[in-house]
Amino acid sequence: MKKIIASSLLAFFAFGFIVNPTYAILDDKKKNQETKILEYLNFDWWKKKNDPHLEKYIVTAINNNHDIKSAALKVEQARLNVTMTRAGQLPTLSVGASPFLVKMPQTTSTMGSFALPIIAQYELDLFGKNWDKAKSSKKMLEGAEYQAQASDISIISHVGSIYYNIVKLDKIINIQEDLVKDREEIYRLMKLSNEEGIVSTSDLILSEKQFVMSQNDLIDYKKARENSLNALAVLIGDSPNNIAEYERISLDELSNEIIIPNEVDSEIIINRPDYKSIEKQIEAAGLDIRAAKKEFLPSINILGALAFVATSMASSMSFENALGLIGSSVNLPIFTGFKRTANLKLNKNKYEQLVKQYQKTNLVAIQEVNDSLYNLKSDNEKLVNNNKVLNIQKQDYKYSQMKFDEGIISKLDLLQQKESLLYMQKLAANSKIDCYVGLINLYKATGAKI
Repeated sequence: MKKIIASSLLAFFAFGFIVNPTYAILDDKKKNQETKILEYLNFDWWKKKNDPHLEKYIVTAINNNHDIKSAALKVEQARLNVTMTRAGQLPTLSVGASPFLVKMPQTTSTMGSFALPIIAQYELDLFGKNWDKAKSSKKMLEGAEYQAQASDISIISHVGSIYYNIVKLDKIINIQEDLVKDREEIYRLMKLSNEEGIVSTSDLILSEKQFVMSQNDLIDYKKARENSLNALAVLIGDSPNNIAEYERISLDELSNEIIIPNEVDSEIIINRPDYKSIEKQIEAAGLDIRAAKKEFLPSINILGALAFVATSMASSMSFENALGLIGSSVNLPIFTGFKRTANLKLNKNKYEQLVKQYQKTNLVAIQEVNDSLYNLKSDNEKLVNNNKVLNIQKQDYKYSQMKFDEGIISKLDLLQQKESLLYMQKLAANSKIDCYVGLINLYKATGAKI
């Protein structure tokens, strides 16, 4: 019994010492991967927004977004392909066991024996064909890594854009609720005035129509916010059932000072991850063409074999029972049904496609940078103008309140002035978020290098 308990405790401690470090290694690996992603995502740029809620959603997306995980798996797939390709440069070694039963002619007896063959084979890469294939797979790995970076930047940009649109909708819904109350009060006053014969029935109908339309607009804004929250939940890998718990900053806390670069260095464009990914794919395609050409050259193989044949296990590994072989062969396929020719043309075609895609990527990158930079400057100018008009409207509403207090204007006139103020607040809110989304578009267009 004591031996059983001692063995159980030993196994327990052994299991603990083996498993716990394994989890620690996995946690460290995950942490290192997260740090690497945060680095090429330029997470410091996001931290300058001083919004801990947005930072939390970005980190959560990095860890839980399924597209980011899928991109990481594609990189791992490319890495395994490098390992497989490099294996083609190494010799192969196999060991087997072959039991058999022998009956000789003119005899009635049988004899049992078995063999232990050991076979080594190596293709001498005299022309560098396998070396080119290995280098090509490495270039494809680098291309996959850059493609994953481009995908991650796009996803995180989407997270930021949706987040700021939710912030905008929060503000607009608050304004729209005030607008609904305002138009409801206007309709009530118009109805009283109509009953007294002061306003026409058509004006009453118009005010009722505006009141109902404002209610519909509020419903649309709330629906848009719900859809945006659901989209954010999917992006961060969370259930949409939890959207009621999502915290965010208030639009009024966002700064109106938008820092816009005057120009973007061309070096930033050619260092975009999608741009670099195509470059690596073109380099890999060039190596594939070289390897395809070398398929027309002979292959040189070295073969070595060692086998032990015996009638009993006790004597199987003796030198007397050994059978050895070493040799080489040179093979040059004469006719393969035009397979090698088609393979060469196929690789050339792939190379030309990648060159065209590279040229398109270059043009699209320039277009995206120019568009995002121009749009951002235009949106910022619009924001400045809308804020000026908003301040004027605030002053106008303030004077209207003074006139109302002095009995110069009616409450209906005051409510109409307030409606204009609420409308300008909505325009200013839209302009501010347009600038923040524009900054994110520039961030994405520059490959997170702003």
